[in-house]
Amino acid sequence: MHPALQNFELLSMISSYTHHGSLPALASTCRAFEHPALDVLWRDLQSMEPFVRCLPGNLIGIDRGHLALRKPLDANMWDTLYKYTNRVYSIRQSGNSDFIACISPLMLPCPVIPTSLFPHLRKLTWHAEGTQNAAELLRMALVPSMLFLDIRISSPSFAFLSVLSSIGTLCPHLQDMTVEASSAARDLIRKASPFIAVPFFQLNNLHKLSIWDLGNQAIEHLMQLQNLQELSLDLRASSALGTRPRTQFPGFHGLKFLRLTVDKLEQASDFLSSLQVVRSKGIDVHLMSHTPRESGSTGLSQFFDILQEKIPTKLDDFTPLHAYRNLTTLSICRRMCISTSDEELCQLVRAWPKLEALSINYYASPSTTLPTFHGLISVLCLCPALTLVSLVIDTTKLDGIDLQYPGGGICNKNLKDLDLGNSSPH
Repeated sequence: MHPALQNFELLSMISSYTHHGSLPALASTCRAFEHPALDVLWRDLQSMEPFVRCLPGNLIGIDRGHLALRKPLDANMWDTLYKYTNRVYSIRQSGNSDFIACISPLMLPCPVIPTSLFPHLRKLTWHAEGTQNAAELLRMALVPSMLFLDIRISSPSFAFLSVLSSIGTLCPHLQDMTVEASSAARDLIRKASPFIAVPFFQLNNLHKLSIWDLGNQAIEHLMQLQNLQELSLDLRASSALGTRPRTQFPGFHGLKFLRLTVDKLEQASDFLSSLQVVRSKGIDVHLMSHTPRESGSTGLSQFFDILQEKIPTKLDDFTPLHAYRNLTTLSICRRMCISTSDEELCQLVRAWPKLEALSINYYASPSTTLPTFHGLISVLCLCPALTLVSLVIDTTKLDGIDLQYPGGGICNKNLKDLDLGNSSPH
């Protein structure tokens, strides 16, 4: 044997560049190529169909127009099947197929079935039926090596949804999970949610989760997941799961992204009202309703008021930008006003002598702490290159201000635009 054929890494690289349709022929070329070629061939599957096609033809028949097993598999056939399933790292099943009904009997308890049919499965994408047959397949596919699970079904059975209650035990290392069902299944979702909520007490490695509202107990536990960074909640079935008392939950503190899918803007407002605080770098509210009244100003005003209450922002949040000494523009685009004293405002801009545009507040509520003319004048002195300033100030405090020479003789000749928002006129 040539020494090159003894280098498994080299053979694996050759196999990875081989056309997928040529891999079976490459695997049968010689024993040296068999394992690396089969590894690549079976690593990522686009459907369950290959599992059926590797079975002997005399085992598969037609029953009432559908594929069906004619007899159970013996131990030798299980060994052959496991030779391939052992190599699978990802499975993607899209659309309904007779192959699912054909494979599902293989998953029933049997003494000769391996303990785990897919011991190395990392990723499962299931955009197909949620029948009893599919539930049996899902049960065998949930293994400790699983990291990514994406389930999207239109008509789930209770058996299929109940399998999800075992995810915490079967997939303790799961990092990315999506479970979506159609709105037509809301009644079933309401019944199954208490069972599906159970695994979230064990999925401590979750980084990303997309699911419907599972109820108060599950939401409260999600807030305790230290590794959770992205959360998408479908709140359209929330009304069926009961209401939440105002500020019942501590809230989210480490999220990078929070997405809420709702039929009515009030659903998002009610959910945020139940939280003491939301510290998320990004919030996306996906409004599915096309009813004209949903775009009314009353609902939006209430929603923004809740955001202002639940997502506090201080100037200290922007001090890491002090490291960028050449910063020329700072624009904080938000409807809510940031409480700011003269001293805090000056401390913020002192690090940016080249600042040309500053936009912090353009709307302030009566209870907000605001800088005065003293702060505004100091900012113009600290940043002589400023051409645009958008800032709400308290115009009632004029102590120490010479109205004829408010800058004390210092004049910023570059300023072109000054927007004082809803500052009360003196």
